[in-house]
Amino acid sequence: MIKKGDNVRFLNAVGGGIVARVDEIKKMVFVEDADGFEIPVLERECVVIAAINEKTNFPIKDFKTKPETTVSKVVETVVPEKKQEPIIETPEGETLKALLAFFLIDIKQLQTTSYECYLVNDSNYYLYYNVVNGENNELKSVANGIIEPNMQELISEINKDELSGWERIRVQLLPFKQAKSYTPQAVLDVNLKINAVKFYKLHSFTANDYFDEPALLIDITSEKENEVENKKLADISADDIKQAMFQKEETGRPRIVKRQQTAEVIEVDLHINELLDTTAGLSNAAMLQCQLDKFHEVLDENKNHKGQKIVFIHGKGEGVLRSEIEKLLRTRYKTYYFQDASFREYGFGATMVTIK
Repeated sequence: MIKKGDNVRFLNAVGGGIVARVDEIKKMVFVEDADGFEIPVLERECVVIAAINEKTNFPIKDFKTKPETTVSKVVETVVPEKKQEPIIETPEGETLKALLAFFLIDIKQLQTTSYECYLVNDSNYYLYYNVVNGENNELKSVANGIIEPNMQELISEINKDELSGWERIRVQLLPFKQAKSYTPQAVLDVNLKINAVKFYKLHSFTANDYFDEPALLIDITSEKENEVENKKLADISADDIKQAMFQKEETGRPRIVKRQQTAEVIEVDLHINELLDTTAGLSNAAMLQCQLDKFHEVLDENKNHKGQKIVFIHGKGEGVLRSEIEKLLRTRYKTYYFQDASFREYGFGATMVTIK
């Protein structure tokens, strides 16, 4: 007989917890899970176990699970394998060029939206990079690593209250090539000044040769060239200036591959009929817990996939599942970024989570 304080595991659902109270008349037990959520379950659908891992809320020792005849299954989420992008070189790519690109996350909320910052490598060189920002001499590296030739990658998401730290940026780049001979390029160490007012003006985000979306572009290499050219300006003749003014512009460069677009968005349908073949005998609380278990499972599988976007389809309904998901994202998964998924595709019934 199950009593208050026992550690139990559900037979016909994932999860378990500690028995908070027992209704002997209705043969029901009320199980409190790791989130403090009290789940009513029939006593015959629980099994007492020896000990519970406090972090995972699962038993430490093995135990016999539900009979194989029970008809229930969980839909597995297939994560697409990430293919190695081919290294693309262009004739003009032998000249080192790198940029920072800023995107509006919500173009309709210009005064409150956050931003994405991408590093664009518009050259045939691999780049070791280090991006430093801050204010009042409190500097920190916000992104560092290696970016492949003619590629881009997301390096930071910026909230409104962080913009002041991005007015002065230091970018360090070390170009090289792998497994082949090449002409060495100078290491770049550039201090950039960005007027934060630009982020509040829609016309600052313009069409460009690199992305399909409008972006605010900062050319890192041209800023470095400007530092050098300003020192030599006095040596330039009037004829040189006239020739530069009437020089024909170069044809547009091929678009840089936007790395985040190559990774498919994972869709997870949390409707209970997509997770279980039958809900016979399950209470609303038990079905909710099954949906939340799937939510935890998918986030755990993708916790090391930085930048991966996952759309959880929860439906509009009474908003109970959506409320529980948002509560977990603000507490247990507070480092992840989340927002309403595309209204055009999902209406009000989905939330998109970005792994950070």
